[in-house]
Amino acid sequence: MIAFFKKYIPFFIVLGILSVIIITLFYTALKPKKTLPIYTPSMVNPELVDSTIQHIANKKEHHIADFAFTNQNGKTITQKDYEGKIYVADFFFTTCQTICPIMTDNMTWLQTQIKNKPEVMLLSHSVTPDIDSVSVLKKYAQEKGVIDSKWNLVTGNKKDIYYIARKSYLAVKTGKPEELYDMVHTENFVLVDQKRRVRGFYDGTKKEEVERLLTDINFLIEEEK
Repeated sequence: MIAFFKKYIPFFIVLGILSVIIITLFYTALKPKKTLPIYTPSMVNPELVDSTIQHIANKKEHHIADFAFTNQNGKTITQKDYEGKIYVADFFFTTCQTICPIMTDNMTWLQTQIKNKPEVMLLSHSVTPDIDSVSVLKKYAQEKGVIDSKWNLVTGNKKDIYYIARKSYLAVKTGKPEELYDMVHTENFVLVDQKRRVRGFYDGTKKEEVERLLTDINFLIEEEK
């Protein structure tokens, strides 16, 4: 009996190797391929979207609009500074004592993770631009360790910030109905791809969500390659 098994040892080895290969191939074929959605206004909570675009469902029709804001160094920042980049956008204000400090800490952590990735940047918009002047943003940036080449904190015309928040990033609620440009920022971190399309929303107050965001950033980097 032992002699019989010894005779067929090579056969069993080959059979075992083939079995592993076949199982691996089946697993690879059946494993769902990771994808990230391309968000349109119709896919998002209507509270976060301007009523004039809530009906848009065509993925080819929604991109981040052109913009021009002023950063912490007094420099005008436009879409050209983010051309061909993956970036994360959010909305905050420097005097916020609730969710903003947590969001900023998590964005600072994210900055550390992407500082050696030239294809990735960050963009934070103040929702109280009348308070958050260039000098205020500069002081805030220095306190938080902002790397100027990676992360712009921007201020500007409140109407422009409102419109891009609700018509492009789909991420900000309105405040008082009687005040057209009253904004209530949310905890959303918004992932934008190299083609200026919204690819994800993440709770910026939760570390596990920001870690998921980093995973999706790396996915977009590899997808582009």
